[in-house]
Amino acid sequence: MNIDERKIRILQAIIHDYINTGEPIGSRTIAKKYDLGISSATIRNEMSDLEDMGYLEQLHSSSGRKPSDKGYRLYVDEFMQLPKISPEDELTIQKSIMDLAIFQMDKAIQDVTELLSQLTKLTCVVKAPSLRQSYIKHIQLTPIDGSNVLLTIVTDTALVKNAIVRLDVEIDNEWIFRFNNYINEKLRYKTVDEFFNKCIYEIEQELENSYSSIGVIISTLAETLIEIDESQFYLGGATNIFNYQEYNDIDNARKFLSLLDDKEKIRLLLNEGLNPNKVSIKIGTENFIEGAEDCSIISAVYSINNRPLGAIGIIGPTRMHYPKVISILREVIKTLNKNSSDNLNK
Repeated sequence: MNIDERKIRILQAIIHDYINTGEPIGSRTIAKKYDLGISSATIRNEMSDLEDMGYLEQLHSSSGRKPSDKGYRLYVDEFMQLPKISPEDELTIQKSIMDLAIFQMDKAIQDVTELLSQLTKLTCVVKAPSLRQSYIKHIQLTPIDGSNVLLTIVTDTALVKNAIVRLDVEIDNEWIFRFNNYINEKLRYKTVDEFFNKCIYEIEQELENSYSSIGVIISTLAETLIEIDESQFYLGGATNIFNYQEYNDIDNARKFLSLLDDKEKIRLLLNEGLNPNKVSIKIGTENFIEGAEDCSIISAVYSINNRPLGAIGIIGPTRMHYPKVISILREVIKTLNKNSSDNLNK
């Protein structure tokens, strides 16, 4: 890192000021507001060097300067100090997560989405737990009428999924009863992926003599499992962006809201380069996704019993308060993981 201590202190002052005000800052303002022990002329020269090095940007010749994506990256990687979250926020997190309906995981994750958006004053997106990464605890077909049955799957991670399955053949209640007993013995505590990869053919072979259309039934169940496991995302605090002057511009606001509405882009933002054991920080143009170039996203994986289930992301302008957001996200993830595991292991 080829940057001296004086430039570092000036860059930190500019980042701190810009995060709080959203206004480009000049050398005279820095000299007045921050006790750096150097003249505004010296600060101006150092700011010019920082701009040449790519850490600052100047919108036009008469304006002050603001941090670039590279400047934020240096700050996050080298100088940022994570604060301990406030006692009020800690109490809110503890109480909110203790009150979650952990045995209804989808509902719990929706509540966490709202909690994070309230604490950070930013937009929160959460990828719901994946059915394919969970173990089947119970699976059942319930007759509705004729060839329509209700498929219910309960997982060890407290996911409950229901879907109407329309079969091409009619099946009687007695066969469904026997099938439910068989399928639960076969699939209990296997993952949905194991069902796809190992069990489908074996089940068809074992049951083909008891029901001639078992292949149709099993393949239809498999298709239904794929459909109900499509990535689901929960969104909280979308309107929080209007608290930031960057989004007073209608085009910027429209682009941000369009990004939030695109599930594939959100999936890529949450998944790209995400390490299960580390908070990920993507700043501005580091997000190689159209519509996200002016945003930062801080994301992390949440788990139950050390098994990753989904991802949580906080999205906002690049001038977000990184230390506070990271500290809050870490505390929520830690508390959610512990509380979920403790409850499910009871």
